[in-house]
Amino acid sequence: MIFVLSSCNKNESTKKKLNLDNSNTISSEVMKDFGYSMFLNDSNPIVSIDVVDYGIMEIELFPDVAKNTVNNFLTYVENGKYTDSTFHRIISGFMIQGGQTKDNYGPISGEFDLNSFTNILSHYRGVISMARTNDFDSATSQFFIVHEDYPTLDGNYASFGGLISGFDVLDKIAEEKTDFNDSPLTDIVISKVSVELNDYTFDEVVYVN
Repeated sequence: MIFVLSSCNKNESTKKKLNLDNSNTISSEVMKDFGYSMFLNDSNPIVSIDVVDYGIMEIELFPDVAKNTVNNFLTYVENGKYTDSTFHRIISGFMIQGGQTKDNYGPISGEFDLNSFTNILSHYRGVISMARTNDFDSATSQFFIVHEDYPTLDGNYASFGGLISGFDVLDKIAEEKTDFNDSPLTDIVISKVSVELNDYTFDEVVYVN
């Protein structure tokens, strides 16, 4: 699965706006000024993506932004579908894309403005969003994590969460050498993806008929 790119003038990198500690975890004092701080909530689910030889990225998911997209992602996580998958497409300064699975569930309707769904989460550095084809209702398992602020994606893709730790892992992956297809020269393997649901109970996913 791929998604269409369009040119843009990127905002100043969010990375430059943050003073991260040595663990690359955003402190609560800094997070209040972060792009997606308004969506953080103790009841939100937190997903941990363990990448072999790179480390762990923790992502807080935002059901209040795109609930069906969150539920869809969690279904893949809870069923172990991302185990041993890879980050197969990398563009430094843009995003890292992963989530190819051996089998997919049905596609979901794209929860973004261009598809008549109000989504106010901008594609800041660290935001997770769904990959798709030209069909607005084609998202299944594949996702991408934004490397640097990329507002041109806003309204065109279903953003649904944001990184809360592991920015160093994001950077290391994004800086890997790639071929002409933007594929890394060495496999970047996701050993497992786990979730702490906290107070969130996710509903059955609504698929496109």
